Amino acid sequence: MRNLRKADLLSQTDCYVKLWLPTASCREARTRTVCNCRNPVWNETFHFMIQREVKNILELTVCDEDTFTPDDRLLTVRFDVAKIQPGGKVLLNFELNPESREVSCLEVHVNETKMKSPYTRRDFTFTMKGSYEEIQDVSIGPRCRRGSRETTMFHYVKHSQPRLHMTLPKERFFCSHGSARREMDVSSPLAVPLHSLDLGKEATVMRGKSYEVSVKEEDGCKNLDLRLGFDLCAAEQDFICKRKKVVAAALKNVLHLDEDLQEDEVPVVAIMTTAGGVRSMTAMFGSLVALQELGVLDCVSYISGLSATTWTMAKLYEDANWSQKDLRGPVDDIRKHVIKSKLHCFSLDHMKYYEKELCERKQEGHKLSFTDLWGLFIDSMIHHQGSTHKLSDQQLAINQGQNPLPIYLSLNVKDKFSTLDFKEWVEFTPYEVGFLKYGAFVRSEDFGSEFFMGHLMKKIPESRICFLEGTWSNIFSQNFMDAVYLSGYSEDFWHRWTRGTEHDIEERPALPKNPHEQTTCLSIPKGCLSNTLREMMTGRPVVSTYHNFLKGLQLHNKYLENESFCMWKDTVLDSSPNQLNEMGDYLKLVDTAFFINTSCPPILRPERKVDVILHLNYSGGSQTLPLDLFSEYCLERGIPFPSIDLSQEDREHLKECYVFEDSLEAPVVAYFPLVCDTFRKYKAPDVERSPAEMEQGRVDVSNSIAPYGTGLLTYTEENFNKLLNLCSYNILNNKHLILQALRTAVERKKRFKNCSSSQSSKLF
Repeated sequence: MRNLRKADLLSQTDCYVKLWLPTASCREARTRTVCNCRNPVWNETFHFMIQREVKNILELTVCDEDTFTPDDRLLTVRFDVAKIQPGGKVLLNFELNPESREVSCLEVHVNETKMKSPYTRRDFTFTMKGSYEEIQDVSIGPRCRRGSRETTMFHYVKHSQPRLHMTLPKERFFCSHGSARREMDVSSPLAVPLHSLDLGKEATVMRGKSYEVSVKEEDGCKNLDLRLGFDLCAAEQDFICKRKKVVAAALKNVLHLDEDLQEDEVPVVAIMTTAGGVRSMTAMFGSLVALQELGVLDCVSYISGLSATTWTMAKLYEDANWSQKDLRGPVDDIRKHVIKSKLHCFSLDHMKYYEKELCERKQEGHKLSFTDLWGLFIDSMIHHQGSTHKLSDQQLAINQGQNPLPIYLSLNVKDKFSTLDFKEWVEFTPYEVGFLKYGAFVRSEDFGSEFFMGHLMKKIPESRICFLEGTWSNIFSQNFMDAVYLSGYSEDFWHRWTRGTEHDIEERPALPKNPHEQTTCLSIPKGCLSNTLREMMTGRPVVSTYHNFLKGLQLHNKYLENESFCMWKDTVLDSSPNQLNEMGDYLKLVDTAFFINTSCPPILRPERKVDVILHLNYSGGSQTLPLDLFSEYCLERGIPFPSIDLSQEDREHLKECYVFEDSLEAPVVAYFPLVCDTFRKYKAPDVERSPAEMEQGRVDVSNSIAPYGTGLLTYTEENFNKLLNLCSYNILNNKHLILQALRTAVERKKRFKNCSSSQSSKLF
């Protein structure tokens, strides 16, 4: 047995094993006791006469022998003997903790045994590859007392056969390794394999004339500081329970229901948005104003955003009760910022402010990138003075279910890979930040801190939300391959010249294959020219860099069989765990809009059980491309989403709203393209414009350059009002379709409830 935990305070465990096979013997067998040892070895044999026709379960119980108290039972392994064939011989290892790998802490001590000159300083460098710390420096003298001790520590994966590399001061010393003891002179770094030492006790690994180096292993942290699992966190589940009460009352009012809805009859409604710079920020304000006027905003449980719609969301959630107040106040405020010149953002005072903030951010331990400066610029554009709000502060806006829960979206990418080759959805809520694919989440206030194997190693102050806005709306992150994809052209031509060739190869002799095993693959890289071309096409000017909270975690051997992982796996690296699971220090986050202009993925997590999606499209150019791309994405991966059935006539002359629904598994989608249709003639539903008001109905949203181009940061007041009023009108004019979608969702919930009740009565 290896790495046995201590059962006694003052000594190692005095261990023996009991064997009990009740179908073969009425008495327990037991080994001898191995005293005071973490790694006991028994080398004893036991015989049992068994009957093959009965179920034979052998129990192996590990115990600690005590003199004055009853023996401690440490653990029991139950083994089905039927796994061993008669006449066969099998050597089995029982891994007692197969779910996760533990963190070990190695203390390295440098003891001064003989004082040299009081003015001589001796420097030591210790390196352990794969550990959290990687490199640690220790110095002794001057002003060190004789017998003083300096200590450093490494955190690493237990049972990983680590090696401690040491660079020592030049002098002759004695190296202790096993039973050998050699006198050596330092001329290069030395490596000590730690697996050969009994690290439960302090062991001397190096002894010089005036110092010695010793090591000792301590138990690492047991409780993870991140959450592993695809379920919603407890705080979000509590939010949904509270929000359903608000939604139930709102639905009864807008749908004119005769009775109150029961909790399991309340549908989950979500708003999703698309990107488009200041255009999308302004348009989202207009949509929310109209949804509030209709009473539908209180029917919504989630709002998801990306790119510049996160500016709208972050601005609103500074007020803990924003959806319960008249939204014309925030609209008036944002109008002032949109119509004023942005030259003040480049003033000398602002430049000094940016420099001060970035210096403080670096000192806190954050990895700086150009997007941090971009985030400060955004903050200056939409605030009178710098905002101090953080993502976790938004918990106050949802703690009573008073507002929908906001979800912000980003993509994690890799260098030298296109977004199609590698991307991972990352969601941000006031409660957590995490990966949809891995089911790994950290508290929002811990995002940006340093983690190792799921343990918080260095707490770094939470980022202000303006820095996250720079990440979510990083307009500098697009590469050539992203542009090819969004233009509607295939990447196949470029991949043919830049990707290496891969094909499966056969093992000889052929080995038995288990369902979760992967085929042996041969990869032949392209030449230097192709690699250079690929770097040019996949390089991104700027990405946001944050400490990787997945660092050190290792995928379970059957991870590819996990349904939730498979739901979101869609890259060429998903079958290459060595590349997914590397000890990368940083996440590389980019704007989602440069892959698919949608914030839909997080609200399609099955655990959120969304029944209705209000799809608010604010993109420039094609109004159907984001919806088409995401619909195709869902179809390829088996994610429930209604089929998008638009005629060619509709695609050429889009209406203000479409409702898509098909299977009960897929949500109902009410799709609002950004179009100026009946708004030209009507200033409000069923209220025609006078001849003098016709100019206010001419809103050019089809032109992707002006007056609402994505790159424009300043609008005239007239253009701001036109866009705001257009988006409000399109919602108000299609009230009947929104209510139709809500009514359909309520009927589905009731029908499902009745079906479930009838099925239950048949079971009992």
